[in-house]
Amino acid sequence: MSAKNTPLTSSVAPGGTEQQDPRYGDIDLWPVTSVLDSLAEAQMTATAVARAAVPQMNDVVTAALPRLRAGGRLFYVGAGTSGRVGLQDGVELTPTFGWPSERLILMLAGGTTALFEAVEGAEDREETASREILSHNPGPNDVVFGIAASGATPYTCAAIAAARNAGALTVGISCNGEGRLLREAELGIAIVTGAEVIAGSTRLKAGTAQKAVLNMLSTTLMIKLGHGYRGQMVDMRVVNAKLEKRAARMVQDLAGGTPEEIEAALQASSQNVKRAILIRSGLTLEDTETALTQHAGDLRAVMAAQADRG
Repeated sequence: MSAKNTPLTSSVAPGGTEQQDPRYGDIDLWPVTSVLDSLAEAQMTATAVARAAVPQMNDVVTAALPRLRAGGRLFYVGAGTSGRVGLQDGVELTPTFGWPSERLILMLAGGTTALFEAVEGAEDREETASREILSHNPGPNDVVFGIAASGATPYTCAAIAAARNAGALTVGISCNGEGRLLREAELGIAIVTGAEVIAGSTRLKAGTAQKAVLNMLSTTLMIKLGHGYRGQMVDMRVVNAKLEKRAARMVQDLAGGTPEEIEAALQASSQNVKRAILIRSGLTLEDTETALTQHAGDLRAVMAAQADRG
């Protein structure tokens, strides 16, 4: 595949994430409200930089959609804070949008231990990263997000390089516009947040910017893949009483019916809101499955087809 790295750069506070911003040299002497104001300002910068990267995110979504529609998997790869931010985004896709867990690969340098404590040297292990990602046999329909604030984390860069060589679509998300990660990945998103209030603490605005970008990418993908309808989570997994009530409200709002009719539709659909809506529209469960298959799971398209048939 040909490289298509067109990372966005931005003019923000001086220095990279590892450098010290002289504005905060005496921050330990400042009043509490001033410290909090500075941190809040940094968070606002992070979200502004993320919004400015929308054109690059559009390229990623456009490239990823046909692969995921063809059955591809989503990979999240990272180390330290960046890796945990990636895991947080990825792990929510199944309960929120019903994304199949078998089509979600979450890779964190150091494994699950690194969720709770630093694993010494884990982010430097390139051979481990290559071996781990290749064990999942990435292919042309797979989409791999590599996240690194510095843009140079060896584990993440090596995993992205290996996945790209295997034919997967690779996306580098970096807070450094010149880092290795953006060269290794086929598509790059550079969210250059600059020096942190506390130098090198990328759990601050760099972490916020990465989380915002991943939220925007994954949510847009899920919407375009048919897992969102009229601003609601019609494929969410119903796993507790609160979500049972939410599911019933969604069916009521989108399809109407008495409480008894709504409950019957949800039971018939194994608590899937999308299918319950179609059952309430008059389809059998078998017809519902056929219609969703024909329209790639797009509820709006199924409803439109139903309307056209009278």
